[in-house]
Amino acid sequence: MNVIDSSGWLEYFTGGKNTAFFAPVIEDTANVIVPTISIYEVFKRTLADKSRDDALEAIAMMYEAKIVDLDREIALIAAEISFELKLPMADA
Repeated sequence: MNVIDSSGWLEYFTGGKNTAFFAPVIEDTANVIVPTISIYEVFKRTLADKSRDDALEAIAMMYEAKIVDLDREIALIAAEISFELKLPMADA
């Protein structure tokens, strides 16, 4: 299973320079985990940069993967991993 952060999804949806890197993983939706926070970030950013229809189309693809709700336990585990690996919570 792979977790794709919002920046990876956005790179893929916008056809950025790293699209080829993310495409094989993202397109294998049976093996992708999508945190609910990524749905929020991708929808908001796509809505701002493109259109509501584009944002809904992006989210529809994300819905093909396994959606994982951010609950208290997962939030604490994610915070510990983020701290240990010096990862940001979200992209600016």
